[in-house]
Amino acid sequence: MTEKIAQDGRAVIIGAGAVLASLTSVTLGAAIAKTLFPLVGAYGITSLRVGLGAILLLLFRRPWRRAVPSALLWPLIAYGAVLGLMNILIYQAFARIPIGIAIAIEVIGPLAVVLFGSRRPRDFLWLAAAVGGLLLLLPVRSDAALDPLGVGFALAAAACWATYILTGKRVSGALGGDAVAWGMVIAAILILPVGVAHQTAALFSAHVLLLGMAIAFLSSALPYSLDMEAMRRLPAPVFGLMVSSAPAVGAVIGFVLLDERLTLLQWIAVLCIMAASGGSALTAGHKPAIEDAPQ
Repeated sequence: MTEKIAQDGRAVIIGAGAVLASLTSVTLGAAIAKTLFPLVGAYGITSLRVGLGAILLLLFRRPWRRAVPSALLWPLIAYGAVLGLMNILIYQAFARIPIGIAIAIEVIGPLAVVLFGSRRPRDFLWLAAAVGGLLLLLPVRSDAALDPLGVGFALAAAACWATYILTGKRVSGALGGDAVAWGMVIAAILILPVGVAHQTAALFSAHVLLLGMAIAFLSSALPYSLDMEAMRRLPAPVFGLMVSSAPAVGAVIGFVLLDERLTLLQWIAVLCIMAASGGSALTAGHKPAIEDAPQ
């Protein structure tokens, strides 16, 4: 009995470490990408990151070993299109507002999927916390200093994340992890023309390509692998609770690497959204926690 408790404890520690490493990896990739925006633009680095990420996921998953049913072809295309659009939108938000705030706003999307499917009174508390946090972040105060367009892009990315979850349920049920790999390929096919149209010669320089590969690894291959390990060891509510710390991780990394400073009110807003996300995950019961997305 004691040995089993010790094993369970080790599994939780390893799973929790994997989640934190995954969140750090994704945000670190976003921070590195943001440093390249002045050189190649947000559209350019998005296309490079998604294209290289698709290649890495193809090599990691090798999804061609299993045929895609013809009935899933169009749902898979829709899934990939939403994934690509979500990446474009969130990188446009990163270009205009702090990473931590952009992530906090984007989390509203999957949180809404969980909350709107529930009628339990306690879930209205999480909804109120999320709405309150979002209202504090809206650029209606002179001290907020947030770009309205950046907030709009983050909200649009949130809507895409919610749609990503809804469209992904069908394809992931049949294809499992291969759905993400094929989805990234479709996203890359759709995004690459946008990136090429906005590209500069620097996009294909050795320096940018090397950093682009690092961003793709940090934002796709590594966190995907870490999330798989975490989900094998952690109950869904615990996994969802830890994922809810993503805005704080983003804010800390944004401060350390990009000198992005949040005001006290903005920190309160981020914490409100984190509380809503974490509380929803803990009280979701049998429902899935907020689903992670490769960004």
